[in-house]
Amino acid sequence: MKTFLDEHFLLNTKTAQALYHGYAADMPIIDYHCHLPPRQIAENTGFENITQVWLNGDHYKWRAMRTNGVDESYITGNKPDREKFRKWAETVPYTMRNPLYHWTHLELQRYFGIAELLNPTTADRIFDETQEKLQSSEYHVRALLQRMNVKIICTTDDPTDPLDFHQQLRDEAYEIAVYPAFRPDAGMNLSDPHKFRSYVTMLEQVSGTPISGLADYYKALKSRHDFFASMGCRVSDHGLEEIYVEDYTDAEIEHIFAQALAGKPISGKEHRKFRSAMLLLFAQWDAEKGWVQQFHLGALRNNNSRMSHKLGPDTGWDSIGDFAHGQALSKFLDRLDSRDQLAKTILYNLNPADNELMATMIGNFNDGSVAGKIQFGSAWWFLDQKEGMTRQLNALSNMGLLSRFVGMLTDSRSFLSFPRHEYFRRLLCDLFGTEIENGELPNDLEWIGQIIQDICYNNAHRYFGWK
Repeated sequence: MKTFLDEHFLLNTKTAQALYHGYAADMPIIDYHCHLPPRQIAENTGFENITQVWLNGDHYKWRAMRTNGVDESYITGNKPDREKFRKWAETVPYTMRNPLYHWTHLELQRYFGIAELLNPTTADRIFDETQEKLQSSEYHVRALLQRMNVKIICTTDDPTDPLDFHQQLRDEAYEIAVYPAFRPDAGMNLSDPHKFRSYVTMLEQVSGTPISGLADYYKALKSRHDFFASMGCRVSDHGLEEIYVEDYTDAEIEHIFAQALAGKPISGKEHRKFRSAMLLLFAQWDAEKGWVQQFHLGALRNNNSRMSHKLGPDTGWDSIGDFAHGQALSKFLDRLDSRDQLAKTILYNLNPADNELMATMIGNFNDGSVAGKIQFGSAWWFLDQKEGMTRQLNALSNMGLLSRFVGMLTDSRSFLSFPRHEYFRRLLCDLFGTEIENGELPNDLEWIGQIIQDICYNNAHRYFGWK
């Protein structure tokens, strides 16, 4: 019987073990999509206790605690941090076969050297031990990143963000490159005209551009796109239910914008047209600058209206949606490709039923100009677990070139989440190792080891073009 979470965790063959320990384990990390707060990196934030760095903002854990019958006061409420941690510790034994069980114990081991299982009996001891360690500068944010061999981070930033903390890090010549990613979703959302008007006001202020019409709005957003580029940004990102690709006229978009600016309600069809126009515009700007555009598709958000209204977005009320992506994606990518305006693109899919759709869609627009120009992105959100990652890897292998894949990311708000890269790498090595031992792949560890290192780091470093 194997030992839980030992050095050969998830590595089921000798060859898999050789691939992981010999090729994958020591590769640096490029985390090209996450939600880490740049302020905490710039200020090298320390944390008083593990609840603050581990539970605050982690809606994965919050959902599990709620399912386990934990009252909200111990989750997002004002209960003391130790009591919140105890409730998490009560929940952990019930998370077996959920990825949270693996992540929890990987993070305790990798960051704190704690091999004990977290449960009600060990909760206070682990809380005290981690609290003591967190007082040391070796557990401040920057040391946590260095401990995981992180080289490049892309945060996720609205066009109205002044990027002051990115500038601070640049001025300091901080050894880990922290770049912004341009995420303009709020700039194309007209569902609440009052919020949209407030957004336009913020955009006016940060861009120095008075906005009275659509041309002004485009000018202000373009100036922010240019500014992000000056700050080292080479990535845009969109978190959408689906791609919007309605037909429209310029006059229609001008009218829709004027209505929204006046605080008048916008119909569903008008909203889709406006989003379609904005998506196309952003994609064209990305192509002009040689950026990578990312589309995170398929989340059905804020399903529990009562709790979403009470706590706000990104608090654990989202799920997988069942949107029809095929025709819209084809039309959107073809519209850009036919104009020679299709940037390097990563498509992330949240519904595993669409894995093969995404894996074949990328092949339609890989034109030989760049290796892996259009990518089927890593298993995302609800799918970044053992089965979800494996299914994504298999779909990409069967219908594309896994060897050109740009690999894993955290998509996380936590500085303790980087063992997810290790988790992915172990699964990747296990797939290759198993097939080598089954005679399905040649026993050429040097070449396959190179492929694994490319997927772990080298492909992303080349693809995004960072120095």
